[in-house]
Amino acid sequence: MTYNLLKGKRGIIFGALNEKSIAWKTAERAYSEGARFVLTNTPAAIKMGSIDTLAQKCESTVIIADATNVEDLENLIIKGMEFIGGKFDFVLHSIGMSPNVRKGRTYDDLNYHYLHQTLDISAISFHKVLQSCRKLDAINDWGSVVALSYIAAQRTLYGYNDMADAKALLESIARSFGYIYGREKNIRINTVSQSPTMTTAGGGIMGFDKLYDFAERMAPLGNATADECADYIITLFSDLTRKVTMQNLYHDGGYSSMGMSLAAMSVYREGLEYSDVKEDKSKKQCPVKDCPNNG
Repeated sequence: MTYNLLKGKRGIIFGALNEKSIAWKTAERAYSEGARFVLTNTPAAIKMGSIDTLAQKCESTVIIADATNVEDLENLIIKGMEFIGGKFDFVLHSIGMSPNVRKGRTYDDLNYHYLHQTLDISAISFHKVLQSCRKLDAINDWGSVVALSYIAAQRTLYGYNDMADAKALLESIARSFGYIYGREKNIRINTVSQSPTMTTAGGGIMGFDKLYDFAERMAPLGNATADECADYIITLFSDLTRKVTMQNLYHDGGYSSMGMSLAAMSVYREGLEYSDVKEDKSKKQCPVKDCPNNG
């Protein structure tokens, strides 16, 4: 069902890779709600994914850009405005990558060159996008900017590694730039803290399948899907949320407010009882061979 929430609005979407990605789902949803936009990603991601198919489906275009490179971003913004015929009303930043995670480096043994890349790609690129848009006056008054985050920015989650630091920085940038852009042009900037989601990027996190299962058991409403996240992002792009800014908005089925759920506790108890049985059995072992107390 569509509501024409973005009828007449124009935007730019970073990070669509394939049909699993949240940016891809958001582009499809934005198109169905009447928006016109440009798509962008790095040369390597474009080769690896199928973004051209999405562009054709959404009557869009793909402009190659490295979001860590200011010259690329300025070229993207200028060409993007030419394609859509004006300034942007919305921007989606869906970018994140950690070389440390990819290389299997743990948080207590980070490669610092990789860490710099993680922060630049996953967080500082957001600042570069915002600063470039402001320099070129590329976003209309009352526009909306959204970046994707994760609860690891606030809580320690095993295996998320230096991406947690990047997400914390990302959320800080949203608040700091949200004040400046809000004061000047009523532009709102928010981050969406999404559930663990079965995307190409998510699958690269150590123990992701167990993390996903735990969040599913913990959240009263279950994990939010990529499609559901796209729906939420569309409301943030729309005029229905004109006074929402500088917020980190949890879209996680209630996970962020939970301490322990019955479903998660049940699994924990089963594991604990199994451990108790093993421990008790070992304590009952008698050193005398064939003792009836053994077993």
